[in-house]
Amino acid sequence: MATKSLPGTPSWLGATNDQKALALLLEYGVLTRNRLGELSGLSKPTASQMVSRLEAAGLIEPVGEIAGSRGPTAMSYGVRRKLAIGVAIDVQPEVTRSVVIDAAGGDYPVVEDFHARSRGDKDAATELTGAVHRACAQAGVDPARVRGAVVGVQAAVNASTGELSFTDEMPGWPRENINTRLSADLGFDVVVWNDVKVAAVAEREIGVGKDLGSFALFWVGNGLGVAFDIRGEVLAGASGGAGEIGYLSAPLRAADLDPRARDLQDLISGDAIASIAQAYGVSAERFEDLLAAIDASNERDGMLTQIAERVALGIAPVLAVLDPEAVILSGPVGVMGGDVLAREVAAAIENHTRWHPLIQSTGVTQPPVLAGAACVLKERLTEGLIAAITRP
Repeated sequence: MATKSLPGTPSWLGATNDQKALALLLEYGVLTRNRLGELSGLSKPTASQMVSRLEAAGLIEPVGEIAGSRGPTAMSYGVRRKLAIGVAIDVQPEVTRSVVIDAAGGDYPVVEDFHARSRGDKDAATELTGAVHRACAQAGVDPARVRGAVVGVQAAVNASTGELSFTDEMPGWPRENINTRLSADLGFDVVVWNDVKVAAVAEREIGVGKDLGSFALFWVGNGLGVAFDIRGEVLAGASGGAGEIGYLSAPLRAADLDPRARDLQDLISGDAIASIAQAYGVSAERFEDLLAAIDASNERDGMLTQIAERVALGIAPVLAVLDPEAVILSGPVGVMGGDVLAREVAAAIENHTRWHPLIQSTGVTQPPVLAGAACVLKERLTEGLIAAITRP
């Protein structure tokens, strides 16, 4: 039986340095040996040894030469593409999106599968397997190479127990031990997130939340929800149910807007948006088509004003409880409404409350849930790749 090297021995230091080098290449992309030595704080000979070991292990490859201002050209190196493969998946009531992700940051096509709102004819494993295979086919990747998936769904997810709750949109999906069961069914690591919470991850990483200490991401689409980011940590709650604001009773003032609304879900999300649009003569069978029709309508601003009045009522309790630096409007309606909707919501809040919040439209240009799942998955793939360099 092999013995494990002690810290400080040459073999242990070599593996530690290789992990550091790979982490830098994953972070910066393409580096020369000299630049790798500068960033790692190690000598040029040590940097050359790290590159040689990583290249021999099949983890990195030469990607081109860089001409220096003085002296000969230098070979640059990058992490091999398609080395650590996963699939990010966004499961919504009318569409499932999926995309291949690799640790090196490769660019792969997003695949969309539109379907009826009820998915009772498919169990979760079948649905996710289909999403994985569609993404891999478009990316030219063998599905057998997939190491993991991160999935965003319209449900609260208890990370400690795997319980799925607060959902009416997931027929055929397990309600207990969801990560464990799906990982066993698919044969690789599967992690399920609430869609709004994982969209907040994208907003922090690549959206307008990058420079904020705290923000609330208010999601309006077929469903309704809010996610709270506090200094880069998304608040999950004891059971994963933090942010399920759609289940709050509608406030008294909501009766002036919609006397039938019993809760905020009734007041603000899919059916409510469709009702507003119908009053302007705008309709469509699918929700995404409805939003496109609203966006193209000459009455767009009038509809956004009415939507903003409702959204403001949903944001008011968020301001009273957390008082975040900003509220970011996301979800299909937030994306469609953009800065116009953000201004209308801010005005409605200031007209009817004592709050004067910063309301911003999302800065994520990709489908937000898929983008957040990709961020989480890339980090997991990166950590796994680095950890695979074992210290003998």
